[in-house]
Amino acid sequence: MIRFCALLTVFCSLVLPLRAEAPLTVFAAASLRGALEEIAAAFPAPLILAYGGSGTMARQVAAGAPADVVLLANSDWMDWLADQGITAAEEAQIIARNHLVLIAPVGTAPLSQPADLPARLGPTGRLAMGQRDAVPAGSYARDWLTHEGLWEGLQSQLAETDNVRAALALVARGDTPFGVVYASDAHAEDDVQIVYKVPADTHAPITYPAAALTPEGTALVDFLTTQKAQAILEDHGFLRANHGS
Repeated sequence: MIRFCALLTVFCSLVLPLRAEAPLTVFAAASLRGALEEIAAAFPAPLILAYGGSGTMARQVAAGAPADVVLLANSDWMDWLADQGITAAEEAQIIARNHLVLIAPVGTAPLSQPADLPARLGPTGRLAMGQRDAVPAGSYARDWLTHEGLWEGLQSQLAETDNVRAALALVARGDTPFGVVYASDAHAEDDVQIVYKVPADTHAPITYPAAALTPEGTALVDFLTTQKAQAILEDHGFLRANHGS
């Protein structure tokens, strides 16, 4: 019996350290796909990544969906979470920034000025963008088009999507001739090109706040601000968290 107990102790000491660490669940803005997957490979603990529009992700968290970290593409949605009683949202950290671009299928001539967009779309062309009230990229696009005096005239020609990567896909497939996405999205798709860079002063600042919803999630939020993670984000077309600060 003593020998059996000793063998059992040795067995447990060998097996327990091999038990897989529980993964962290991350709800993230769709525009972070790609960069976040590379970051997940570099992070010491396993991650479960769920992507969607920032509004969708925020609403799911507010409804009690089990997540350890939430990463959004707009500080307004993080503020909304704080207003819903998610106290962790009040401690959110900016982990990246971005800028807005107009894209088209490869081979399309650049746009010299925004005023040329209606003529380039023609009477039937559609402009792909995120849904204006739920997807941050769509909100930023509306700000830009309003600033340029184009919003009212183009509303009937919008192809609004549930997330910015869906807008990117419409342009990449040639379903729409133009789209408004983040520079990081254009960086991720070989079948599109940037035809106009949207000036940063024509819309609200594009920031990516991250909040740890559980104590375990804090390690990931901290990791996202490290040199290693910031370099990965930059390689994917994002701007570093401290850009412009």
